[in-house]
Amino acid sequence: MTPGPGVRADHRDDDGAGRQCVALVHGFFAHSLMLTLLARRLRHHGYRAERWGYRNMCCSLLVHADRFADELRALDAEPTVDTLHLVTHSMGCIIARAALDRFRPTKLGRFVMLAPPNRGSFVATAAKGVFGRVFRPVAELSTAEDSLVNSLPMPQGIEIGVIAAGRDAIIAPESTRPQAPHDHATVPCLHSSLLYRRDAAELVAAFLRDGRFPDAPVPTAAGT
Repeated sequence: MTPGPGVRADHRDDDGAGRQCVALVHGFFAHSLMLTLLARRLRHHGYRAERWGYRNMCCSLLVHADRFADELRALDAEPTVDTLHLVTHSMGCIIARAALDRFRPTKLGRFVMLAPPNRGSFVATAAKGVFGRVFRPVAELSTAEDSLVNSLPMPQGIEIGVIAAGRDAIIAPESTRPQAPHDHATVPCLHSSLLYRRDAAELVAAFLRDGRFPDAPVPTAAGT
């Protein structure tokens, strides 16, 4: 399939993996390469992993949501896909929320959000006056009641798992919680470290499998 501008087409990570597909999306000022380790670990659990990326950090996140919705349409139409899960990080969670408002896959499975600014980021609020005019998502992700992130509908009727970073310097713990039924877990790490930690990947895999996080904590070692 041919992606729109700003979307990379070389993210085919499946190597004969199962018919459950996971679409992964990175956050603001990040890159799809940052999803490689998490994708590899999910493949070990039998999932097909599709890393989806975007380059433009100045346009509205809704532009990326439109393109990600197109990606979801294409994956949903693939006969080799039985279930389509979402695993997203930071602003990628909000892009996915907006994409689901545009297109809801018929094969939609579960949705895992890693460090999501579901109610905005206090860093975005502090920086929007200086950077918000250039980097539009900064203003869109503020904690203001009328900001884009606080105006977007939350997807309903889908099992949502949220993994917060215990030492997140960007998003407050209460801001990770969506206004929808969800399961919640915390890993003692920094905001972006969630993408690289084995314990976070095990939590993701457990939620994709069971629709909830384990009652007993997974090991917190960050080894690869």
